[in-house]
Amino acid sequence: MPNRLAQLCSPAALALALAFSSWAAQAEGPKTVPSPSANQGGVIAVPSAYGMIDTVDRLQKAIAGKGILFFGAVNQGELAAVSGVPGVRPSVLLTFGNPPLGTQLLAVNQQAGLDWPVRMLVYVDSPGHVMIAWTDFAWIANRHGLGGLDPQLEMAAEVAASVAAAAKKQL
Repeated sequence: MPNRLAQLCSPAALALALAFSSWAAQAEGPKTVPSPSANQGGVIAVPSAYGMIDTVDRLQKAIAGKGILFFGAVNQGELAAVSGVPGVRPSVLLTFGNPPLGTQLLAVNQQAGLDWPVRMLVYVDSPGHVMIAWTDFAWIANRHGLGGLDPQLEMAAEVAASVAAAAKKQL
């Protein structure tokens, strides 16, 4: 089982799982979505204008296009299926970051490493909308006492928003 889980976390396995999983066909087209929620419990969530596969692809291309280090993708929905846990909707966690920027936060408070690198979640919500979510950087700053780093946090927020904009539905 551990080898199967490791395979699911590799980029090649992620692409195959996304391409051939049964939910892909259902989540492929654009849908009517509710207004985005922002800063609720430290989470920013915006609707995607695309299906699951296209959203993940667009975000990965946006990350690469900005020269940001991409750490990996975890297909949480597939991991749940392999683990025998029913009821987990499609969910892919992308991790990425800019070490010269993010490590400045860790220099102030090592526990900020709990929220770095940046994590962006692409998921299908209960009505079937593809959503993009990430943690609000102001919330992270408050959580870890990162005062004095406003320019770095603003830059991180702008970068995350611009990555999400690659797939965000315009409201």
